[in-house]
Amino acid sequence: MGAVNRVSSLLICLLSCLVIFIRPSTSDPNDEACLTQLFADLEDPTNSLKNWTIANFANSCSGFDSPLLGATCNNGRIYKLSLSNLSLRGTISPSLSKCTNLQSLDLSSNVLSGSIPTQLKELVNLAVLNFSSNRLSGPIPPELSLCAYLNVIDLHDNQLTGSIPQELGLLVRLSAFDVSNNRLSGMIPPSLGNRTGNLARFNASSFEGNKELYGYPLEAYKSRGLSVLAIVGIGLGSGLLSLVVSFTAVCIWLKMREQKMMANEEGKITQLMPDY
Repeated sequence: MGAVNRVSSLLICLLSCLVIFIRPSTSDPNDEACLTQLFADLEDPTNSLKNWTIANFANSCSGFDSPLLGATCNNGRIYKLSLSNLSLRGTISPSLSKCTNLQSLDLSSNVLSGSIPTQLKELVNLAVLNFSSNRLSGPIPPELSLCAYLNVIDLHDNQLTGSIPQELGLLVRLSAFDVSNNRLSGMIPPSLGNRTGNLARFNASSFEGNKELYGYPLEAYKSRGLSVLAIVGIGLGSGLLSLVVSFTAVCIWLKMREQKMMANEEGKITQLMPDY
């Protein structure tokens, strides 16, 4: 009888373990909301994200694996998203901030537009941010400085405007920084352009291609030359002004000379006339 009980207990234990292992995986509700809204804000003309479905959003992680293209998991959470070079259009969803375990976010080499969401500041574990080679516009959010673990910020080849936030210089782990070929203006913060100590240094290639950007490691503002069009415009304007002034002076001189000659002729006629 005791042997039967032991066998029964063993079977119950095995069945319990089996139920645990075959139980369908479920997604973290924050990750599910994050992925659902991200997909809703994207356009996928090449159908690259065909496996991004509601069912897969609800079961996005199984160990380190994910059924979603470009997603990698860790401890049941999305920790890496790599959706580069997929011809994706649309905007970057602020709901990405709900993927709070995200450590690497790569949406580079697509056709994304709009601004960089300030809500990304909530990704406190983020180490890699790559939005390069898109059509993003607007300013670089200074709130990114709250992502203290950022090692990489790559925003080159977009249409970003405004100045580079000096707050980004507070990111002491930052080892790669590229904002080249945008429409940025103003002075490069010394905390990024002229770093000291053990902090990683960024050369001119990180800032080139922004016509209104100046300061080390680019040229200083006072040494920046005028554009060719500006020089031509100033030259034409100066030449036209000189021509007008010269023409006016000649006209005045001719008028005065004419009046003087008329006065002389009148005097001669008066002297020749007889007295009556």
